[in-house]
Amino acid sequence: MQNLIDEKPSKKNYDFIDHIRCLAMMSIVFEHCFGDRKFPMFSDKFWVYLSWVELTKFGTVAFFLLAGFLISDKFTDYTPSQYLKRRFSTTFGPWLFWSVMFNIFMVITLHITEGMYHDGRFTLAHILENIKITYFYTNYWFIINFMVSITILLIFKRYLYSKVFGSVLLAFTLFYCVNIHYEWIDPSHTVAIMGFIFFLWLGAQLRKHWTPINQWIEGIPYTALFIALIIVLGLSMYETIALMHHGSRDPYNTLRFSAVVYALLFFMLLLKYKKFSGLNYLKPRQTTYGIYLIHYIIFTYLLNEILMHLPIDENSLSAAGFALYRIFAFVIVYTITWIVVTLINKTPLKVLVGN
Repeated sequence: MQNLIDEKPSKKNYDFIDHIRCLAMMSIVFEHCFGDRKFPMFSDKFWVYLSWVELTKFGTVAFFLLAGFLISDKFTDYTPSQYLKRRFSTTFGPWLFWSVMFNIFMVITLHITEGMYHDGRFTLAHILENIKITYFYTNYWFIINFMVSITILLIFKRYLYSKVFGSVLLAFTLFYCVNIHYEWIDPSHTVAIMGFIFFLWLGAQLRKHWTPINQWIEGIPYTALFIALIIVLGLSMYETIALMHHGSRDPYNTLRFSAVVYALLFFMLLLKYKKFSGLNYLKPRQTTYGIYLIHYIIFTYLLNEILMHLPIDENSLSAAGFALYRIFAFVIVYTITWIVVTLINKTPLKVLVGN
């Protein structure tokens, strides 16, 4: 029933892992740049927004799968305390710094708007509510969930390759998939503490059985994968619309069943292709985590300051114009963030971007 973690596969270099991480981060930044918007149901802009958001719904699951892929080596190279200590210094520390910076910018912004508009929002209660939103409902939720997930996997690391353990973790994920529709508990994927551990476990299985799984994926025709992706993408859009009709608080939830299947299929497509050498120019290993940490600050506090000076009224744009405008916003945010991270990496402060 159990296959101990000490029975690890031989180490290899997997350069494509960094490339898929880079693409996953691009998808997350892209989704954030489209914002949290509500258009009239079935309008042209509604379909454009829905399509783009659904297309990018693979990034979070991909990150957990990739972390799981690499985790078996780490679990055998380090004791649990050593591993967590390393994670706290390279992952949690930088996250804490930039999330605090985000909150500082939030307080400054509230103070400025209070002075300009006297909107009454510069209060302790409102500041504390915004801090809660930062850690539970913005991109900064990820590391909290990730650290909890890693800790739980460490506690049960002797069962890392156990199918029974994997089935238990899958049951938690499926619970969240169903809960999205019934909302027994908060349905937001950002607070689904037990919802993503299964993907860490699944990534570890992928690493252990890499050769046969890779051969199996290589044998799948691209046509079959694309057809499956299109079908599941359609189902994902349908599930989102159904959730909207039922007044869901989080209709674009990453843990929707259709979205999970879509993410897994898209991940298979990326594993099959592997040829992303052009991304080496972006230095993904050195910049991806820093982009995660900083891009939301750029998006929240700088993007609108840049766009407001353009002679464009976004509300009057056509559906196609809206899509192009948001793609332009993504290019701005990603480029500025990449430059900032690259510059930080050239200084002693590079520890602040996870290096």
